Amino acid sequence: MTSGARRVWTRITSLLPGHDDLADVRRDPRRDLLAGLTVAIVALPLALGFGVSSGLGAEAGLATAVVAGSLAAVFGGSNLQVSGPTGAMTVILVPIVGTYGPTGVLTVGLMAGVLLVALAAMRAGKYMQYVPAPVVEGFTLGIACVIGLQQIPNALGVTKPEGDRVLVLTWRAVEEFAHAPNWTAVGLAVAVAAVMLAGARWRPTVPFSIVAVIAATVVAQLAHLDAAQPIGDLPSGLPAPTLAFLDLGALGSLLGPAVAVAALAALESLLSASVADGMTVGQRHDPDRELFGQGLANIASPLFGGVPATGAIARTAVNVRTGATSRLASLTHAAVLAVIVFAAAPLVSMIPLAALAGVLLATAIRMVEVGSLRAMARATRSDALILVLTAVATLALDLVYAVIIGLVVAGALALRAVAQQARLDQVPLDRGDHTAEEHALLAEHIVAYRLDGPLFFAAAHRFLLELTEVADVRVIVLRMARVSTMDATGALVLKDAVEKLTRRGILVLASGIRSGQRQVLDSVGALELLQPDGREYATTPEAIRAARDHLELTGILSADTVPQQPAPKPALPSESQEEPA
Repeated sequence: MTSGARRVWTRITSLLPGHDDLADVRRDPRRDLLAGLTVAIVALPLALGFGVSSGLGAEAGLATAVVAGSLAAVFGGSNLQVSGPTGAMTVILVPIVGTYGPTGVLTVGLMAGVLLVALAAMRAGKYMQYVPAPVVEGFTLGIACVIGLQQIPNALGVTKPEGDRVLVLTWRAVEEFAHAPNWTAVGLAVAVAAVMLAGARWRPTVPFSIVAVIAATVVAQLAHLDAAQPIGDLPSGLPAPTLAFLDLGALGSLLGPAVAVAALAALESLLSASVADGMTVGQRHDPDRELFGQGLANIASPLFGGVPATGAIARTAVNVRTGATSRLASLTHAAVLAVIVFAAAPLVSMIPLAALAGVLLATAIRMVEVGSLRAMARATRSDALILVLTAVATLALDLVYAVIIGLVVAGALALRAVAQQARLDQVPLDRGDHTAEEHALLAEHIVAYRLDGPLFFAAAHRFLLELTEVADVRVIVLRMARVSTMDATGALVLKDAVEKLTRRGILVLASGIRSGQRQVLDSVGALELLQPDGREYATTPEAIRAARDHLELTGILSADTVPQQPAPKPALPSESQEEPA
């Protein structure tokens, strides 16, 4: 086997389950089975609700929870992650359903799964760590608002209006309710949400969502509440896998939505896995394996009529809190939901839509961490701005655009902050062995500037203005040992400033140029301007000595005006990282 083939094989095997995963499953199966059962009870109403909200129906939500949940549990990179339909994904699927229909959503899910596998192969999982916390918080806040608004039609007991803009749909639903109020639906939704929120504060480990849904269903059936519209008939089992939905001619038009779904699935899944790591000791997920597992899950889910899936933060948190130690818990959750699909579909079909709306309303409220938002808003003005912009963009545009906007604004503000750290300060010349009169004579013709911090495109032009406005001197020494980084723009701007000063008859010398900076300066032709006659000035005393020699050569100073300083010990530029004061 060649070295290239060996690397490919190693890469493939690193994404597959191994002996360590099996050992984890055998460690404490009883706790994992109990945790999986608890998560399944919590996940059932959420899977039903998100399936209904996506537009493909409750059966699609259940199929996603079973198929995607089991595959992501086996092949994912986290021992504790629970996957399935989520509110964030529902938000992005609604406009896709409106534009391309249910078959379009299935095709998008399949394409997104392939893209996720490709991301895993390219080792893209590590880049999740570069998403700033204000973007994540704003993203979560915006999703919570959208999920809550999406439930307004079902909570009010009105027919869902046409369209995909959640604010417009909410307004139309409120108008329809005002003309024909359905207080039964409102009562069920509010009661379920209230029980969940109060129960979570009273007994956080009890799955009050399923308790509230069962109670609402029993009340609706016993009281014959016709105004409480139920889910409707559900198939007793999963459909046979098929690719009949796939339209090869539509792949080009669906590529954009597929990229958006894949981006959201990657972001939410890796975020959820990171949250799980933070809730435990000793658990660390593999981001590339997680992308691989989510990719396989999303490839398989559409074959059974399921919607795209991601890691679910709420269900993963329940899994951790109930003592899960391995991926057996997530598998158990999927198996229990499969049993419900096959054995209890007639009972599940009686659940009122308003009750599911109440579950999702409470879920949206619980997604908002007030303490985290307050801390982020108080941190800096930049963090507060990024958070608000991301949340508003999530609500007004869509999730992918919101993340892009948040990242762009965060990057721009970070560059601005870094650029403000760059400084150009005039520093006094070293007196050396000169008398006060001799030192004053040199200082009259030679000026030294120290560059601190980054010299790159966001800060370079300020240096150009400051350097070119130097008063009438003969030599300028640039002390560059403290330049932390330099790009081509910074080098070009510096070159332009040196050329302008040279045209005024001012010699510019540099000291302490580092090896990385030397390469950038040389690539744009600035190095030869800063090092006349090819000489290196590793230290400032060497550069000042060269400046004095220049003054003698041009006749500004005579040889006996200022006594010679002892020649400093030569130093290689690569060895000089900090120059003398």
